[in-house]
Order: sequence, then C-alpha cells, then structure tokens
Amino acid sequence: MSNQEQTPENRLRKVLPEEVAAGAGEAPEAHEAAETPEEQGNGQAGLTGRQRLAQGLWPPRVTRAQLIVALLLFGLGFGLAVQVASNSDSDSALRGARQEDLVRILDELDDRTQRLEDEKQGLEKQRDELENSSNQAEEARRQTVEKERQLGILAGTVAAQGPGITMTIDDTKGTVEADMLLDAIQELRAAGAEAIQVNGVRVVAGTYLTDAGNSVSVDGNKINAPYRFKVIGKPQDLEPALNIPGGVVQTLEKEQATVTIERSDKIVVDALRAAKRPDYARSSSQ
Repeated sequence: MSNQEQTPENRLRKVLPEEVAAGAGEAPEAHEAAETPEEQGNGQAGLTGRQRLAQGLWPPRVTRAQLIVALLLFGLGFGLAVQVASNSDSDSALRGARQEDLVRILDELDDRTQRLEDEKQGLEKQRDELENSSNQAEEARRQTVEKERQLGILAGTVAAQGPGITMTIDDTKGTVEADMLLDAIQELRAAGAEAIQVNGVRVVAGTYLTDAGNSVSVDGNKINAPYRFKVIGKPQDLEPALNIPGGVVQTLEKEQATVTIERSDKIVVDALRAAKRPDYARSSSQ
C-alpha cells in the first residue's frame, strides 16, 4: 500500500461515501408512514385520504341514544306541521270572509273582552264591599244569598227569566246530529248565555247529547225536531255569535236545515233539574 492511500484524508474519503450511501438507503424507511394493524385489518392499505373518509362515514353507525333523539325530533316536527296546517286553514277561512263578517267577528271578540272586564270589576266591587262594610257579617250573608241564586240558575235548580233569544232549528231532512246541537250550545255559552233550555230540557254544565235514530237525546231525554232553544243572555252578543262565517247557522244550513233566530226582552227558562246531593264530596268548611 502506498503512502498516499494511508493518509488521513484518503481514509476519510474512503469511509464517508459508504456512510452516505448507507444513510441514503435508510431515509425512505424513516419517512414512510407505518400501517397500523387496524388499517391492515380493514383493507385500507394503499387507500387515499378521501377514500378512507368515505369508508368512515358510510355505512353510518347509529347508537340507541341517537335513534331516540331522532324519533323525538320527528314527532316534534310532525306536531308543528299539523299545527301550522290547522292555523293555515283558519287563516284561509278568515281571508275568504267578507269585510262585514270580519267586522262582526271583531265586534264579538270586543264584546267578550268587555264581559270579562265587567266580571272582573264586579268581583273587585264585592271584595271592596266586604273590606269596607261596617257590618261585614251581614254583607257576607247578602252576597252568599245572591251567589246561591246565581249558582241555582247555572245548575238549573231554579227558574230564570231575562232578555235573550229563541232559536228554532227545523230539520225536515233528518240530517241534524247531536254534535251540531252541542256546537250551538258551546257557541251560546261562549257568547255569554246564562241559561239554556232545549225542547223542555234544561242545559247545565254536565249536559250530554247523543244521537237517537233520526232524533237527538239530551241527558237521556229524547227530543224531536224542530229543536227550540230558549236562551237568556245579551241578544246583541248571542245572535252574531251564531251567524259568524262558518259558524252554527251556516253549518246547519249546509245540512238543509232551517234556522230562525228571534230576539226578545223576556225569555223564560222554567225547565228545572233536581238538585243532586253528592255521595262523597263534603264542604271543607264543615
């Protein structure tokens, strides 16, 4: 071996190329991402990132909690859709009404609001009388007697008279059913009716109506057409309530029934109901 080959510089030149070559062979192994056992098991080796994302999203993995939440949201959405559809039907009916009908409906709402306000003022007046009366015991007895008379009228145990209307429904075709008469009673109550009598049967809070062939039964009492309603209340409120668009009168006329309404300053409701003593309920003041 010559002296030139044995110099330190020659020894470095001889070693360095081998190390660099060895390092160059190891670099690709260092930068290459190792495959996980899960990817190898799922067959994801060699897939792109987009393909792996697609495999992760489909098929969807739904838990039991997510399924319950989805069902609840579906039920809520269905209920909202039904409510919106119902409101849309009411709105469309009002949009199709004439101007005078809309004015009549607005007047009826104003009258109901005024009745509630009058009732509130009456209760406040009773409270003030009890608080300010020098003889509170006597005032309480007087109000108790008045309240008993009012409750007797509502319960149908005493006769009543006052202004109101008489409504006659002539059903020659036999198409009027119990639910139509019940709608008339409910509309009259909402308009402020204080006492109602149908063909000699007193209508009270617990009154029920059923179909009985070609006639109607009221609290088990069979009545036949023509159906005659005697109603005590403010005539200016009762008659418009029955004649609103899509109301009682229009519904009965669609069934080919004839409806006649007459106002009167004196309506007598004299059909009575027997006072029923409760079997179990007792006054808490006893």
